[in-house]
Amino acid sequence: MIEGGLYLIGGEPGVGKSTLITLVLNNLNVLHKKRGLYISGEESLSQIGRRALRLGVEKKNFLMLNETSLQTIIEQINLIKPSFIVLDSIQTTISDEIASPAGSISQVREVTHELMNKVKEKNISCFIVGHITKEGSIAGPKILEHMVDTVIYFEGDQSNQYRLLRSVKNRFGSTNEIGIFKMSEKGLREVVNPLSIFINKTKKNSYGNSLSCVLQGLRPLVIEVQALIVDNQYGNGKRVSQGIDNNRVVMILAIIKKYLNIDLITSDIYINTGGGLKIVSSEMDLSLLISILSSYKCKSLYRDYIILGEISLTGEVKPIPNLETRLRELKHLGFKNILTSKVSLEEITNLSLDLNIKTIDHITEINPIIDKVFQ
Repeated sequence: MIEGGLYLIGGEPGVGKSTLITLVLNNLNVLHKKRGLYISGEESLSQIGRRALRLGVEKKNFLMLNETSLQTIIEQINLIKPSFIVLDSIQTTISDEIASPAGSISQVREVTHELMNKVKEKNISCFIVGHITKEGSIAGPKILEHMVDTVIYFEGDQSNQYRLLRSVKNRFGSTNEIGIFKMSEKGLREVVNPLSIFINKTKKNSYGNSLSCVLQGLRPLVIEVQALIVDNQYGNGKRVSQGIDNNRVVMILAIIKKYLNIDLITSDIYINTGGGLKIVSSEMDLSLLISILSSYKCKSLYRDYIILGEISLTGEVKPIPNLETRLRELKHLGFKNILTSKVSLEEITNLSLDLNIKTIDHITEINPIIDKVFQ
């Protein structure tokens, strides 16, 4: 964390942004023995206090303010002189110099600009909470993202106890890193072993799923790719995808039709990733294809196989970056059987991990492989 830094935390309503930011502010206060100010325009002081009490916040340096006027907030900052500030949320804060309502583009721009100038001038670390729109982005994203130093998304299903903290912009470090937490009555707790979230190693004799390993920043994660193929007798089938870009799914289906002569146009196809993790890269293409074939053929994979590889429009299985890093992590986790691109393996030197690695150059070679990886 940098003094004078402006950090934007975005997430859906109810995901736990206020809980997260309360714990962050408390940890900073305890660690640095300096004063922190929690400013809320959505909750009363008693509501903030009850949450702080439930989370075990140290009272000494934890100050609270219920205010929506930017001018009053700046006056209190000048008076209190905090080292850390939380503004919850940017959409409820208004500037008296702008006539538009709270949450409008002009208000968000003005409030963020004035707050940025103040925290830079006073060397105050400031955390801004922003709401997510229906499209899945922070309200007024382009206005805020170029002004703040760091943008972090707090993701998770309210019906699920696990939460993902994802950095998408960071002027002071790497981006696309994630933190995995479990929501409890006493707040968020770090998940030491995320393997139990994204896959179910005890599941046997089920088809339509395969395991892959993705990189989130520098962190390899093993996740489950699930597919369900259902006959549709009423016309073109549905394409529903969660966690993987639907356009990527459609492309893989086209490749399957072209090179494997399997036409799924009349089938309903549902794709999902275990644990709700969203994947934007192409490193799971081969795993997705295997899951689709597993559901289509009603054959299950051996649960200890990891599928790695990108698939091009020509049907070639292309290498993925940092394969050696993934293989070392998979070895550490106890996985021994790998299916990946032959080119990927040729690029690795001095690898002695005692792994059973099968390779494939083109998806037309998949049938002999299926006999080895399917039960």
